[in-house]
Amino acid sequence: MIVLWESSDRICSKRLKQAIPSFLTALEYHGRLILDEEIRNLILSVSPATIDRLLAPVRVKAGLQRKRRRMTRLKKKIPVKTSMDWSDTEPGYFEIDFVVHSGGYLTGHPIYTITITDVSSTWTDYIPLLAREQHLVTEALDVFRKQLPMPMLGINVDNDSAFINETLIEYCLNNSIEFTRSRPGKKNDQAWVEQKNGSIIRKIAGYDRYEGYEAGRLLCKLFNAARLFTNFFQPSFKLREKIREGAKVRKIYDTPITPYKRLLLDDRVSIETKQKLKKQFKNLDPVLLLKQMREAQAGLVDLSQQKSEEISQGSQSLEDFVNRLPDLWKLGEVRPT
Repeated sequence: MIVLWESSDRICSKRLKQAIPSFLTALEYHGRLILDEEIRNLILSVSPATIDRLLAPVRVKAGLQRKRRRMTRLKKKIPVKTSMDWSDTEPGYFEIDFVVHSGGYLTGHPIYTITITDVSSTWTDYIPLLAREQHLVTEALDVFRKQLPMPMLGINVDNDSAFINETLIEYCLNNSIEFTRSRPGKKNDQAWVEQKNGSIIRKIAGYDRYEGYEAGRLLCKLFNAARLFTNFFQPSFKLREKIREGAKVRKIYDTPITPYKRLLLDDRVSIETKQKLKKQFKNLDPVLLLKQMREAQAGLVDLSQQKSEEISQGSQSLEDFVNRLPDLWKLGEVRPT
């Protein structure tokens, strides 16, 4: 039974029960398994419950049941927050998610981007990680807390094991951060950050595969410019309410404004924070930020595809970049990624 379980890539007992006849026939045909008739008949007639009983000590030794039980126990300790629980949330409560830059295949060690979105202001920040690992998540949260214009009051995560673990629970307790999770399989519970994964991360970084330190460095360069560009200069829509009309749902949005202006208009944000944001905004040049983004994007393309883009602007001076802006539309899409 162990050989059949391993050969099937450790599938569950109910699936293994249905797979046993074909696996047994194939293993016997190729000489991988030789059984007498009595044992063969017992294996073919075994029930899923008996398979579970026979494999229970093996699964415990392999760590599978222990991990599953630990995850279940941890989930019970973390409150659930659904999509309906975000009404009138003050700035500082974030949804967190991963975006994997795998190029469509998850073998090897692709870079992951950890994205956070403030539900109230839609302020979004993002950091590339060389691995999806719980200690790196806490280090990323330290960086976020230094960069964010508001204190981090709470985080809401999905059910990824890099989030649901003792390390992150302890981190949140030590830093007075409310820790909640979404429901398994309910993407809409994290609609705010899921939307930003597509409209920001995929838009600026594309869908190519990135791995290694050099790709991580270029993503850092891209994200450092992009986070300022999108939060201070790009207005975003925010859903105000949904109205059901028969089978249809009509969505009503507020006037699009930047996350920066949402924070300035929010009475719950301190005067000191608003003054700091105004000072930061005054010193930002959107065209310079855009040029830095294009340079990093061109570098990522060269690294992932080993080719040069005709529209790459990595070697241009800022003056040349500005002079080209009126005519870039003739080239069509100009994002190297």
